Amino acid sequence: MVDATAVLTDLRAESAELDALVAGLDPAGFATPTPAEGWTIAHQVAHLAWTDQWSLLACRDGDRFTAEATAIYASGVDPVDAGAAEGVGEDPAALLGRWRAGREELAAELASVAGSGRRLPWFGPPMKAVSMATARLMETWAHGQDVADALGVTRPPTDRLRHIAHLGIRTVGFAFALHGTPVPEAPIRVELTSPSGELWTWGPADAVDSVRGPALDFCLLVTQRRRPDELDLTVTGPVVAAWLPIAQAFAGFPGKGR
Repeated sequence: MVDATAVLTDLRAESAELDALVAGLDPAGFATPTPAEGWTIAHQVAHLAWTDQWSLLACRDGDRFTAEATAIYASGVDPVDAGAAEGVGEDPAALLGRWRAGREELAAELASVAGSGRRLPWFGPPMKAVSMATARLMETWAHGQDVADALGVTRPPTDRLRHIAHLGIRTVGFAFALHGTPVPEAPIRVELTSPSGELWTWGPADAVDSVRGPALDFCLLVTQRRRPDELDLTVTGPVVAAWLPIAQAFAGFPGKGR
């Protein structure tokens, strides 16, 4: 059982790390292009703020969330791009203030509903509060990587990556289903070396299909921030070979990658 307090503590730390990267940027800095096609740093921060607001709505009024999400998709508008565009041209101080306030409000809300066992609606499969907190951490880290790449900054990896790696493994079936491919029944073994040197493992040790390597490389892969051929991952078995090119730890349709 994942402890909600621990995940939320790590989410706050991940948010603070990204905040430190962008807090000193002027409007020209927020207009810096990132590896996400068409997205500036302002888009990245605005996207996080937008997603926090949708997460709050999912916590507080699931029926309204479902109705509004359905209406957006029916309109043909890409909600992700539309949400990110809300921050373009916004005063950086106002955008940062909106993101900071929203993420703290969401963390408090997730803490309050974590013990209920209630599944919250989302753009992908419904999830419990702890899983939503994990997803927010994953998104914050992934979009933080886009910002770091845009600024030419190398971020030291932390053991907070374990949350992202776990989510990447939990979404194996989702990734296959999203591509219209039967979900494999064969188990997968994952062995990752953490930033602190610990070995993290998932799945049976005798599984035919396996992936091994640094936790950072695996997390870059499942968030689609790097391609498999750019990473130091050892792949064994046909299921893993088919999974890694389509792996995604985030909800929604497959992205373009980087």
